[in-house]
Amino acid sequence: MHAKPAPNAPPAANHAALSQTTSHSITQALNALGLLLRGGFKPTPDDALPMLANGQAAGTLLMVGNAGPAMWRAFSASPQATDGQPHPLNRWTRQHVDTIAQAADGVALYPFDATPIWPFQRWAARAELVFSSPLGLLIHPQYGLWHAYRAAILVAADLHLPAPAPPSGFMGNPCASCADQPCLTTCPVTAFSTKGYDVPTCASHLALPAGQDCLGGGCLARRACPVGLEFAQLPSQNAFHMQAFFRAVDA
Repeated sequence: MHAKPAPNAPPAANHAALSQTTSHSITQALNALGLLLRGGFKPTPDDALPMLANGQAAGTLLMVGNAGPAMWRAFSASPQATDGQPHPLNRWTRQHVDTIAQAADGVALYPFDATPIWPFQRWAARAELVFSSPLGLLIHPQYGLWHAYRAAILVAADLHLPAPAPPSGFMGNPCASCADQPCLTTCPVTAFSTKGYDVPTCASHLALPAGQDCLGGGCLARRACPVGLEFAQLPSQNAFHMQAFFRAVDA
């Protein structure tokens, strides 16, 4: 005897169409802001994620990020960029991604939330092809080090996202075949090594006149990476992030 479907359950074809529409609408809304839908995965109870507003558990966790200067151009034209208030990029991100998540009956989570601290690095590795680099940053085979994760969106639907497609000529972790590894030899104060990242030494250098190239134009070690140079950030974007980092470690 076959079980009857629940009276209000949509046909499977309708559910698939709804899932595709949700993914497409989120992608379009993010792209308009210079942001990218960077894959996702089906969470498990071990992820300890919050419930959605309707009490449902999340069926998919979607990673939201950026690569290259597109997001920076959109943010630079926003009121938050010039209002003089703290954390302008975080506020801009939250305003827009919250709206996108709510339109999909979802919930947005952020790497800059104080509590809880969400494991965005681990989530990223489950969502797409990224690898550890000698700098401690995740390297992408197409974007290199010129990418970031800004948010995650939880939605009820199981969106059945396809596995990340490797770029043309994909050979695995690009750092594994990088013989010179200029990222480890470019830093003027050798803050990066195979032992890790020496934050105090880096911060002390940024406070000196000799460190103004790093502070005003971005980390020299990161800029030395040969992967994904076509996605390199604008100098103003590099300066914004370096100065935010310096304020945080110097506080």
